[in-house]
Amino acid sequence: MTDDSSLRIIGQSAPPQPHPMAQIAPRPAPQRPRSLYLHVPFCFHKCHYCDFYSIVDRQDRQPAFTARLIEELDALAPFAGPLETIFVGGGTPTLLAPDLWKTLLGALHTRFELSEDTEFTVEANPETVTPEIADVLAAGGVNRVSIGAQSFNPRHLATLERWHNPDNVERAIELVRAAGIARQSLDLIFAIPGQSVEDWTEDLDRALGLGATHLSAYNLTYEPATAMTARLHKGEFEPIDEELEVDMLDALIEHTEAQGLGRYEVSNFADNGDECAHNLAYWRQDDWLAAGPSASGHFDGFRWKNTPRLADYLAGSDRGFPTATDVEAPDPRRALCERVMTGLRLCEGLDLADLLRRAEPLGAAARLNAAVGRLQTEGLTRPDVDRLRLNREGLLRADGLAADVMNAIDP
Repeated sequence: MTDDSSLRIIGQSAPPQPHPMAQIAPRPAPQRPRSLYLHVPFCFHKCHYCDFYSIVDRQDRQPAFTARLIEELDALAPFAGPLETIFVGGGTPTLLAPDLWKTLLGALHTRFELSEDTEFTVEANPETVTPEIADVLAAGGVNRVSIGAQSFNPRHLATLERWHNPDNVERAIELVRAAGIARQSLDLIFAIPGQSVEDWTEDLDRALGLGATHLSAYNLTYEPATAMTARLHKGEFEPIDEELEVDMLDALIEHTEAQGLGRYEVSNFADNGDECAHNLAYWRQDDWLAAGPSASGHFDGFRWKNTPRLADYLAGSDRGFPTATDVEAPDPRRALCERVMTGLRLCEGLDLADLLRRAEPLGAAARLNAAVGRLQTEGLTRPDVDRLRLNREGLLRADGLAADVMNAIDP
């Protein structure tokens, strides 16, 4: 499952390294991160398209994991400001036993400053939402649940190796609402091999008919080292063609607009005010703290991923921090490229003056300005004077256009 809960680092992880936060002093209080991501790796089945770290654990390591996670939270707490967002992703976080959830939620409240305004999201598989787990989450301050529906068509769920009863999506929403969790988001996937536009619109109609105020809809991507990609290479199926995928995206935009959900990122739609604040922190390149195996963090210019193996995560720590991989030291050029990469996917776009100011010390302002001018000349941007915002056609090509602008910054 994914609600963009942790930015993925594609490719092989580097050898284990010391965790950067074990070597950084906390910032002054006003500058401390206000977002926290937790990764719960347990799943009852590995979906074939998923490239997030998850395991089918046959060693009953949930209690050890919870204790180790709280140890890491102890280490992170001095770095955190009052938390505005928490996101628990996986894996399937709702597989964690209710008594362990109670322990974890209690630890969060005693170690971090939370308020009624803290957006607190937990990802859920429809099959794992029970009245007990919904009540425990609600009592612990969770006010938003992201449910991985992916499709309501059993044939397409089977293609994805996604094993849940589509009817349990509605049941899960009813349970979290009954528990008092006011906000629900649904994840859908389109461009599944064998899927038609009619199939996709049926999925959209059913999802939107459930009254969720947030929808994340992603085209199926074939990530390296996933079972789905291996099956593609074996010729078990063919990806759908690009024109059909565009038709599906058009249907997505039309259906969400008719339902009153506004598009605020390439793949995300919400009622006004119900946008996912946690994901916006990622896309706006804010700092966030991260805990759990494979969780990716961003602090003080550093980026890293916690060790992506549960056994290694449990084995030891440096003052509470696990070993890390893919550690990147502060780099203004990389940071600017990342700002462009995520910011162009946002419908709010980017502050053009701020981009040029950041590019000036890198000697890239003129090249950046020229690249922006090309986007404007090609009719791919909205007619704003002070912001770089892609229009509907530009958003269709957001990742490729971002790559062009990044190449101007770092040729």
